[in-house]
Amino acid sequence: VMYANVHVLNTAYRDPDLRRILNRAELVYCDGAGVKLGARILGKHLPERMTGADWIHELCQACQETGMTLYLLGGEPGVAAKAAEVLATRYPGLSIVGTHHGHYNHTGPENDVVIAEINALQPDILLVGFGTPLQEKWIDHHFERLDVPVVWAVGALVDFVTGKKPRAPRWMLDHGLEWLYRLWSEPGRLWRRYVVGNPLFLWRVLMQRWGRLRFE
Repeated sequence: VMYANVHVLNTAYRDPDLRRILNRAELVYCDGAGVKLGARILGKHLPERMTGADWIHELCQACQETGMTLYLLGGEPGVAAKAAEVLATRYPGLSIVGTHHGHYNHTGPENDVVIAEINALQPDILLVGFGTPLQEKWIDHHFERLDVPVVWAVGALVDFVTGKKPRAPRWMLDHGLEWLYRLWSEPGRLWRRYVVGNPLFLWRVLMQRWGRLRFE
């Protein structure tokens, strides 16, 4: 399971491997107001935008009711474990069978240890938050090795669950302005993603609308 926001699609435009991974994923959902706007310009209808910080609570509720288990992989050391504590407190019947941070060598021996641990614990759903495009490529490369029915790319989910990254006020979320709040919160890291990336994405959508650009 993958998500698409403006940053992901801008990255996929430059990165054919990421584009291939997204195109063959079983499910890609809209994770940004910009993508929803772009779809509308192209004559497509996306019924809803949802982010990990929105759906995680419904997912945990469903897992609590059905007995499905989770494993959290990603974030700085200690953050995934803290996210598991937060979610377990809120959903007492939820089973999070394991966690591991995302700051390790994803091609070295530690990666094999992490995969072995995940397989030993046999979660029903593995949530992977390394950031784009690393998380998508990691999932694609290791999917056949993982004994997990559902592997889900989640970006900075554990940071939002723990409050390490605060969410925008509700009125900004409702009006598709979460990107503006994040830019205000982290201008040094995100200015290029939003100030440059958003207009560039819109330009590419318009070029596609006018038949001057093909982007599958």
